[in-house]
Amino acid sequence: MSLFETPGEHSIAYQPLAARMRPRSLEEFVGQGHIVGEGSKLRKAILDGWLGSVILWGPAGSGKTTLAGVISKHSNAYFEIRSAVSVGVAEIRKIAEAAKMHRKMDGRKTVLFLDEIHHFSRPQQDALLGFVEDGTLELVGATTENPSFALAAPLMSRCRMIVLNALTDEDVEKIVREALADSERGLGREAAEDALAYIVRTAGGDARIALNILEAAAQLTSGMITLPEVEAAIQRPAPKYDRVGDQHYDTISAFIKSVRGSDADAALHYLARMIEAGEDPRFIARRLVILASEDIGNADPMGLVLATAAFHAVERIGWPEAQLCLSQATTYLACAPKSNAATIAISKARADVQNRPPPPVPTHLKSSGGEGYVYPHDFPGHWVSQRYLPDGDWDLPYYEPSDEGFELEQRRLWEKRKE
Repeated sequence: MSLFETPGEHSIAYQPLAARMRPRSLEEFVGQGHIVGEGSKLRKAILDGWLGSVILWGPAGSGKTTLAGVISKHSNAYFEIRSAVSVGVAEIRKIAEAAKMHRKMDGRKTVLFLDEIHHFSRPQQDALLGFVEDGTLELVGATTENPSFALAAPLMSRCRMIVLNALTDEDVEKIVREALADSERGLGREAAEDALAYIVRTAGGDARIALNILEAAAQLTSGMITLPEVEAAIQRPAPKYDRVGDQHYDTISAFIKSVRGSDADAALHYLARMIEAGEDPRFIARRLVILASEDIGNADPMGLVLATAAFHAVERIGWPEAQLCLSQATTYLACAPKSNAATIAISKARADVQNRPPPPVPTHLKSSGGEGYVYPHDFPGHWVSQRYLPDGDWDLPYYEPSDEGFELEQRRLWEKRKE
């Protein structure tokens, strides 16, 4: 059975619920109103069959494959369905040759649906590019990865990118309720409201996960689906996280921003998500070391010491004990006073050096022991007024200690010396 064939064309006895409930038209499509909503230009292009080559980018379960199926039904085209994981260049060329033959025989175009297109290597993309460029094939690619990173620029330039959002809880609830109510393709069953709410919450915007949970729960009872069946079906929800995809970057971004924002609980939440997903602990530790200088700096110099110690500990002891080191570093840095003064300082200093030709080092500071250098340790407080910067119109001061933590002491000492 084709991926896009309507249930009923073949026996549906062995199809999973998610496949049986796949929308057959735009009217049945749930969510993505910005794409297929009434009056949208993309909806009109789909209905008219002139959408052209597109890349569908969105999280799992957001409707990419379903939308491709809807496109196929309105295109009056031959539809070839492949997965980029398994198809090779030779097969793409065969599809292109067949497409040329179909075009000559009946004038119908050929649309190639390529799932997981981010798995295509650059040579494979180059082979596909020519057929897309000359119109032999119209491409509908689906990916969970950012196409700007995963696909070659020449291929991207010949495709329209359509961004799908994760489904809202309301969208997922609607899909689950339709599956419950539909006695032909769905279950024709009832579910308790708390069970339904738990399915929606666990799915996290992924319709496929929601329907899989619903189907598994339904198999555990012949009556109403209740919360115990749903809990038994879920057992332990799989983390919604891809170590090389956008979720990876989104999660680490939320983690760092939570530490920067001094919210230890939020930081621990994202840390736990990364741990459960099997993230490389060294990656997390490295980011903490960077943050300790970037966002805390001299407001609490121990932040960098602790973060670096945690990094070395993680390298040496591994899981599961390394999570304790990461937790300690995370909570310490989240609760520490914050300052980005050191970050701003080096940025300003580099900008000065980049925008102005650096003059020679002052004579009294040269390694040859230039005449006129004054040794600070010979003076009270181990400090003496002396010029260290070379002559120039510099954008000073570079470093301005904040009023947070230890930097407040630095500021006071600095101001005293200026006086």
